[in-house]
Amino acid sequence: MKRLIANRLFGWLPAGVRERTLRRLLVVWAVALAIALILWGTGARTHPLDIALVYSYAISTAIWFLSDPLRIGLRGWLGVSAPHYWKPSLRMLAYMVLSSTAGYALGTAVGDAYAGRSTWDMVHQSPLRLLGFWVSGLVISGFFVLGFYQRAKADDLRRQATEARLKLLETQLEPHMLFNTLANLRALIATDPPRAIQMLDRLNDYLRATLRGSRTDAAAGTHTLADECARLNDYLELMAVRMGPRLAFGFELPPDLQACPVPPLLLQPLVENAIRHGLEPRVDGGRIDVRARRDGQRLTLEVADTGVGMNPDAIQAPRDGGFGLAQVRERVASLTDGNGRIEIDSRPGAGTTIRLTLPLNHTEPA
Repeated sequence: MKRLIANRLFGWLPAGVRERTLRRLLVVWAVALAIALILWGTGARTHPLDIALVYSYAISTAIWFLSDPLRIGLRGWLGVSAPHYWKPSLRMLAYMVLSSTAGYALGTAVGDAYAGRSTWDMVHQSPLRLLGFWVSGLVISGFFVLGFYQRAKADDLRRQATEARLKLLETQLEPHMLFNTLANLRALIATDPPRAIQMLDRLNDYLRATLRGSRTDAAAGTHTLADECARLNDYLELMAVRMGPRLAFGFELPPDLQACPVPPLLLQPLVENAIRHGLEPRVDGGRIDVRARRDGQRLTLEVADTGVGMNPDAIQAPRDGGFGLAQVRERVASLTDGNGRIEIDSRPGAGTTIRLTLPLNHTEPA
């Protein structure tokens, strides 16, 4: 809902700042309410509360609009860029002074129209008082801008730390997958050299495609759910060389979810676990299905296998020491600020389904 409102109100701004702009507006309105109540209470209530509210909200909203979203809209002229759209310069200082002055004048005009009087009569009656109002407006605007800027910087630092953490987890997962594959290849060399050669060719193709995809992801800054499923398909094709008819697999990826960005290698550790702990112990193997669906404002991803399943103790303490599942848990927590969820549904002999639930506002393109 918040994202929809932000897109409706601020569709003319860059997508990445719309929700933050809406949050800042709500903060300004909360402070405007407090200011109106304080001025009304300390002014011996000589004016009706509704007039105090109109003046406070009109002035605060006008100053905010000119100094915040309009500043971002004029980013080219001001020479500022993402993520903060701010830099110390004479042009920026002049703009902030002018926007605060114009916002104060515009908001005052709205209040005067509502109250049926003219604040500008104070120019003759009490010019120092009018000057004090104007200066206080500039000071309050400056505090707002400084506070919002510092908060944006802190959010950006947290985002960079999260991205670095996710990147570290990816570097841990990639060799984990490769070592497992090489161990499987070594076993095939001793038992079935022709299939080992075929598997080695598949591994070569898989690594080439993965490297190419990683470079593309790094350049674009995204990795879509379709990309994730494509690499999972390559990996499962690779495993099918070793397991033969004992491995079957399928994907259910609705077209409207293919462009959702997810971290690379998010699902692969779950697929590896399904093969290693679910299908390989079965003489006749089994099937793995990877599914994606939308549940309201949440994205649900499932990796389901028809393997041997797990008992309750194994669910709490996975048999591979928990590396793959633990990494997935940590990446989901980092990606969604704790709003993601992982569920395991498994019974001995009845297969295992691992379900990831992510907020769509963390996964959909901005």
